[in-house]
Amino acid sequence: MRILFAGAGNFGHVYPLLPLAKAARAAGHEVFFATGEQLHPAVVTAGLEPVAAGRSVPEAFMEAVSSRADLAGAGELGAQDVPPEVLTDLHVQVFGSVLPRWVAADLASALQRLRPGLVVYEALNPGAAFAAALAGVPAVAHGVGVMALGPEEERIQQELLTTAGDLGVDVPFGQLLALARTYIDIVPPSIQDPGFLAAPLPRIEQRAVAYSEPGELPERIRRSGGPFVYLTLGTALGSPEVLRTAIEGLLPLEVPVLVAAGPVVPVEELGELPERVVAVPWVAQPEALRHASVVVQHGGAGTTLATLAAGLPQLVLPQGADGPANGRAVAAAGAGEVVLGPDQSADAVTQATRRLLSEESYRVAARKVATEIAAMPDPAQNVTKLVELAG
Repeated sequence: MRILFAGAGNFGHVYPLLPLAKAARAAGHEVFFATGEQLHPAVVTAGLEPVAAGRSVPEAFMEAVSSRADLAGAGELGAQDVPPEVLTDLHVQVFGSVLPRWVAADLASALQRLRPGLVVYEALNPGAAFAAALAGVPAVAHGVGVMALGPEEERIQQELLTTAGDLGVDVPFGQLLALARTYIDIVPPSIQDPGFLAAPLPRIEQRAVAYSEPGELPERIRRSGGPFVYLTLGTALGSPEVLRTAIEGLLPLEVPVLVAAGPVVPVEELGELPERVVAVPWVAQPEALRHASVVVQHGGAGTTLATLAAGLPQLVLPQGADGPANGRAVAAAGAGEVVLGPDQSADAVTQATRRLLSEESYRVAARKVATEIAAMPDPAQNVTKLVELAG
């Protein structure tokens, strides 16, 4: 069978789908992966055929800004210069209209050319669901994290319904996930939003498998010979100020620290660092999680689930998007702590991480979730279900 996977154009929206896509390819299916061209190298490295669909989030924001007369000349402004209510409006426009329209338009021609038997789309990439509905191709939604809806997410949902109507897509019962035959949930039930679990939506559980390009840990970390704290703000929401604050907070603990600065923050912007702090642009995260003792991170779904699967306590410092929801879920499970925006001081990082290192209850709770994740079906087991859903 020919299967088209589709994820929005950043790492946190593509990597969670790659394990199932690779499993489908290993099972003999013809697999294509549609995403923005900036992610095509990662798709090729995974051994899959890329298809262009959509563009980057920054490009979408520029498109949204250019459509507003009140933001004329704002192209040189940073997010901190835009009033919060206007920034929220832009978020709603970007994720509720601009990006899904781009993806739906790009996939219309791709679906006609490839004629797949099934589309597996990332749940936060509904433009692919719209394109599949218009082309009459069965679709499956693939989750990437906790499905908690705050006020902004609810506004985006309403904007998406308007976009669907404009494109001629009939959304059953006004529920966007009703466009999918089922939802593949990679979040264990103990972490997933209870309201989402109670919804009358067909679900297939699947183990979250951490994906990363292979690599070794930096030599200084390997030479240290013991556990370390792994610090990352992910690939999209990095901030030199927040990283510097977190590093300052970790220094009193006198443990080695591995910092993944990511593509957003140049390492040199972190300043001079002590010997036991190693900062690099990129880290092979699965390898880091095999040796770390605690993870301090931004609350991205991929890092949150990978840390839970590794049975490690974590401190979540949300930087936006789904970070607060993921942080609250981790804290509620007893597997870590969360420190929200205004309280993200160096002292807060010191105190929270000290507790995570010293109090066994966090590790016990994290291992309990890890056991739950390990018992979920792996991607290879779900490939046969994809074939059944396409029938």
